[in-house]
Amino acid sequence: MDPLAVHKALANPARAEFLRWLKTPELYWDEEYYRERGVGFHIGVCVTEIRERSGLAQSVVSGYLQILRDAGLLVSERVGKWTFYRRNEETIAAFAAYVRDEL
Repeated sequence: MDPLAVHKALANPARAEFLRWLKTPELYWDEEYYRERGVGFHIGVCVTEIRERSGLAQSVVSGYLQILRDAGLLVSERVGKWTFYRRNEETIAAFAAYVRDEL
């Protein structure tokens, strides 16, 4: 975990909001909709759903998700032609410990 990369990724309010949404996706998206399609929130949330909720352009959302992924805060998984994102709780916990213990 690179603390500077995490800090930079979290410096943007929209990227931080994406992480908040993905912490409790059932508050923001219909879990039944995902189950009916053979996926669940354990796989993640589809990038299209994140884009729709954010109201941002597809290219902006994709770029933001890539920054979060590069920082280790998100994990992505392809299912067919769709890409799903979920939080990387291990990295988030390591960053929280870093902030608590080092700063």
